Amino acid sequence: MTGDGRQARVNRLALLERLRRQRPRGQPGTPDLKTDVCAPEPVPPSGPASVRRRFGGLDGLRAIGALAVLSTHVGFDSGDALRGPFSGLLSRLDAGVALFFVISGFLLYRPHLVAMVARKARPGTGHYLWHRVLRIGPALWIATALAAFLLPQPPQVTLGWYLRHAALIQIYFPAHQVAGLTQMWSLATEGAFYLCLPLLAWFLSRGGFSSRRQVYRQLIVLGILAVGGPLWKAAMAPPNHLENGLWLPGYLGWFGAGMSLAVWQVARSEGLIPDGVLGKLAGSPGTVWAGALAVFALATSSWAGPYDLSTSSPGQAATKSVLYAVLATLIVFPAVAAADESSEPAAVRALGGRVGHFLGDISYGVFAYHVVILGVIELMLGHIVFTGGFAPLFWLTLSISVVLATLSYRLIERPIMRRGRRDRRFDVSPLPEDVPGDSPPQNAAAHASVNANNVRA
Repeated sequence: MTGDGRQARVNRLALLERLRRQRPRGQPGTPDLKTDVCAPEPVPPSGPASVRRRFGGLDGLRAIGALAVLSTHVGFDSGDALRGPFSGLLSRLDAGVALFFVISGFLLYRPHLVAMVARKARPGTGHYLWHRVLRIGPALWIATALAAFLLPQPPQVTLGWYLRHAALIQIYFPAHQVAGLTQMWSLATEGAFYLCLPLLAWFLSRGGFSSRRQVYRQLIVLGILAVGGPLWKAAMAPPNHLENGLWLPGYLGWFGAGMSLAVWQVARSEGLIPDGVLGKLAGSPGTVWAGALAVFALATSSWAGPYDLSTSSPGQAATKSVLYAVLATLIVFPAVAAADESSEPAAVRALGGRVGHFLGDISYGVFAYHVVILGVIELMLGHIVFTGGFAPLFWLTLSISVVLATLSYRLIERPIMRRGRRDRRFDVSPLPEDVPGDSPPQNAAAHASVNANNVRA
């Protein structure tokens, strides 16, 4: 063979190897490319066409998270979360916050990954932050006004306290608790994540996202964040540092878990990593959720700290952080693991159906309003805290919260989002029939941006 012939063969092999690396693996009807120079197979276009456009199951999970948070607050006020046969269950339903944070990490970081795969510009920071304000601002400000006008407050609560809550900076001040708004600490923490995400995404994107090595690099960095969260919680466990324990560093592990799921999901869709064990579990949500139930059972033990407001030891604070991160990750994984929506298991499809979609849309409103509503109900009934009455408090709070959240979303929140985005058809997440499963997306980065709004806040 002449030198030119050998060089031509080398060039062809190099070209085929590049095509093989770019081609998604494991897709139905598209076997892996072979390096047979005599009969190379046709190669379909690679890139974002294989990236999912909708994760409807997350709608139902957001509703479950809101229900869990509501239940633990009613359980605390009734006293049933502190004593009795259901104290462990009710007190640990604050894990709904971890569920929110994992979902947020997944949906808000995923558009950056899709943009890297498509070799397009990452989401603009200005538009991203404006959309976050449109999403969380209206219900937050309404809840703050309701707390100010409907609930009695201690004398030290002044206008400045309400303004701090409205700006989500209350956790950086001592003694920030305001009746009706005690749950808003988690929204303040999430707001800090919103501000930090563009910088974190920029840092992670510097290494690219087109090879297995680059995927693993991102997972390692996010794993370091996951370790930092429990360490921060342990360090801030002493009573003189409890307020600092609410800051973002203590919850980076939860957000990082969601971001890691996004890395895995996009990398798997693009054939950058093999399915492995996780890919096999994608079709077995029952198995994964059984594991989540086992982790929740561990969290109800004294390992995760006391049920009341007593101070946890550093070990208990760290253990609770780790258990909640694992729990929320196991709950979310089946809702994002399928290669496409049409191959989702029936249980996941049910979470993303019309009922799940509706409940997911109003879940943020339920979260924002339920503590004010609970306080008003207790005033009207003359209920004394810690004296029982879980059932009537729960059903009244839940039903009124759902009604108010529905009205708020339909009449205030969604119209404001549509006007602010200049999109008359915008919704927090698309209905199932809006995303046909047999047609590939034309702009996966844009659809990923729409799905980024499918978060509780």
